[in-house]
Amino acid sequence: MISRNDYMNNEMFINKIVLGPMAGVTDLPFRLLCKEQGADVMITEMVSAKGLYYGSRKTDILLKTLPEEKPVGVQLFGSDPEIIAGEAAKLQDRGFDFIDINMGCPVPKIVGNGDGSALMKNPALVERIVSAVVNAVNLPVTVKIRSGFSEAEKNAVEVALAAEAGGASAVAVHARTREQFYSGEADWSVIKDVKAALKVPVIGNGDLKSAEDVLKMKEETGCDSFMIARAAKGNPWIFREIKAGLEGKTVERPGLEELKAMMHKHIELMIKEKGEYIGVRELRKHVAWYTEGIYNSSKIRRKVCEVETADELGFLVDQLGEMCGT
Repeated sequence: MISRNDYMNNEMFINKIVLGPMAGVTDLPFRLLCKEQGADVMITEMVSAKGLYYGSRKTDILLKTLPEEKPVGVQLFGSDPEIIAGEAAKLQDRGFDFIDINMGCPVPKIVGNGDGSALMKNPALVERIVSAVVNAVNLPVTVKIRSGFSEAEKNAVEVALAAEAGGASAVAVHARTREQFYSGEADWSVIKDVKAALKVPVIGNGDLKSAEDVLKMKEETGCDSFMIARAAKGNPWIFREIKAGLEGKTVERPGLEELKAMMHKHIELMIKEKGEYIGVRELRKHVAWYTEGIYNSSKIRRKVCEVETADELGFLVDQLGEMCGT
């Protein structure tokens, strides 16, 4: 087996822009669109290790990957070292380049089961989980954590060190506590502290919305890579804009025709992967995100909730300019 030391300088986690995993958002169609726009590293939506263990069919679609999106990691969540390690071992030959373990999800249902950010309260268990997965697979293992469970329990450094001790190849830090969920400001000083403490690469996450933000985080924290999550919703172009900004260049925001073309491509990919019934319904939220901020776009957001077919949705997209008066 390859030791974790062989991954210490793995370029996969150095100077990269990562699409952060988001449940219900970062499925295969969306990842492919972000990849085309410049995202370097992809991660699936989080997948339940117990769901895999008990044969849940709902997890199958979450696990599909294509060579075009590589490098791509599969994100697992769970708190039983044996189960998560066993399921990770089953996945390592399905085209993934690394295994990511979610230790940051703040959703009550997840936390209530002792998974996600609940693991921030138990660094010893964190190390056992990571060690079990590392020993079960021949792929790099990464971990995504938060600043801590609450403002009074900011222990990201302790948890990150536990992950590193277990053999993690990189640690991503969302600089908010579980208590914050996604509100308030991210405390980048936590990322700086984790970077100072670890030898493995650190991926910074939280309030990254532009190339300027990425450059500022790099300067303030010294982190190795950067994770873009919510800022990518309805905005795959953020990756090309960040890439250009890091090179001292600027690119124009997409105009109406480029926006419509992206939405049409998203429709095509979604229907291909999930079928019309599911695809159209899942696309409704994406259309709302794509059109956010456009003058008078509330009209299309109301209409999109009524569409039932891909043709109806495509027609609605074509009418975007007329409906919004642009």
